[in-house]
Amino acid sequence: MLMKASSQSLTEQLAARFGERIRNRLMVPGARLPSVRQCAQQHGVSPSTVVAAYDQLLAQGLVEARKNRGFFVREAAPVRVEEAPPSVPGETFANGFSTMHFLAARRAQAPVNATALIRGMFHKISNKPQPGMGVLPPEWMESTFMSAAVRKVTSTRALHDFSLKYGEPMGDPALRRALAQKLAGINVPAAPEQIITTVGATHALDIVSRTMLRPGDPVMVEEPGWAVEFARLDALGMRMLPVPRRADGPDLDVMAKYCELHKPKLYVSVSVLHNPTSYCLTPGSAHRILQLANKHDFHIVEDDTYSHIAPAHAPRLCALDGLQRTIYVSGFAKILAPNWRIGYLAAPTSLVEQLLDTKLLATLTTPALLERALALCIEQGQFRRHAERIRTKLDAARSRSVKLAMNAGCEFVAEPAGLFGWVDTGVDTDALAQRMLDEGYLLAPGALFHAERKPSTLMRINFATTQEAGFWKKFGEVRRKM
Repeated sequence: MLMKASSQSLTEQLAARFGERIRNRLMVPGARLPSVRQCAQQHGVSPSTVVAAYDQLLAQGLVEARKNRGFFVREAAPVRVEEAPPSVPGETFANGFSTMHFLAARRAQAPVNATALIRGMFHKISNKPQPGMGVLPPEWMESTFMSAAVRKVTSTRALHDFSLKYGEPMGDPALRRALAQKLAGINVPAAPEQIITTVGATHALDIVSRTMLRPGDPVMVEEPGWAVEFARLDALGMRMLPVPRRADGPDLDVMAKYCELHKPKLYVSVSVLHNPTSYCLTPGSAHRILQLANKHDFHIVEDDTYSHIAPAHAPRLCALDGLQRTIYVSGFAKILAPNWRIGYLAAPTSLVEQLLDTKLLATLTTPALLERALALCIEQGQFRRHAERIRTKLDAARSRSVKLAMNAGCEFVAEPAGLFGWVDTGVDTDALAQRMLDEGYLLAPGALFHAERKPSTLMRINFATTQEAGFWKKFGEVRRKM
């Protein structure tokens, strides 16, 4: 709350609040500030106080005034947009998807919004559970076996060996053997020689992109999809071709049109427990995707970040394809040790050396000590039992969260599964997210998960952090006032 007794005036306090959010990317470029009347009501101040606060933000260069529209967070410096590739004038795909959609996405520059959630991980706005976060609560991941494994691999001799020389460029051999066994359990045929360890799954995705693509290359991505992936590809200068994601998989008609018109080099997919919908690919869709890849000569990156909490025997493109046109990516940050930063990729033999060259240029190698500790956790069955416990807790949390969300008037537009729920709130979730920040909650509005920023009533919730009735009560109060 703004405090009249503070050494700062109400105007200064209000300007400082918005300024901090803008600098920490909790309010992103292009976001609209509340109207003067709305802001005055929300904070219990006079309209003149709000006008003065907005004037301070204008003077600081943080916002801009748009005639008859209001105040908006200033956009970043414009990025040069390439000319549209050859296309059929007026061509429209299924669901009203146009051939110019990907260029609109470039102009909208929504991918920078991904940093709002990332920064939220490091700039805690309160001690309350955060509905918009993409991680499990730290207490869920606590264990004794991790520290025991670290102690075991840091004996005097081992610590000397691990610390005083570079590790294997491909990654620790023991971990790659353990990962090969683990992948065999989900029918992905990867020998240790086809596996490269990375600094988390995002690093693995980056290695693939930098190896397979050049600036301006067209890449198919799923929409809604992972905001960080949109931002990463945009930063590399790729042309994103958003493919609508449905319950059974991507819109194959849109994919086929993109293949004919733009000759994409890559398709990035989260087949199992898709983020944010938690959809899982069906075998029929998987088969048709692989047919398109073979016909039009593109590769597929399958991001299986949520494999550890996924249903048994969920279809995966890499399993059906046998790592011919597919590259498998996963990691352990979501469920075990975020700060160990261990991820990996499994690739066709013909691509391994190229991918390794890219890793060498960026990181030389990855820390073998923690990789060896993780190998022990997998080999001794401790990681498997840990994952089973997490799944049990998540199932219970999901059941509670779904009931609370529905009682609060939300509607699930995708069947609840995995870590995330994709819900319709009935109100603009960009505006809702800003109001909930005042209550100490960071939301993930639907616009974050689209390549082209547009108003949305959807939001992604984390089932593990939305089990408290207090959040939903406050959510309902704020929503009713909108």
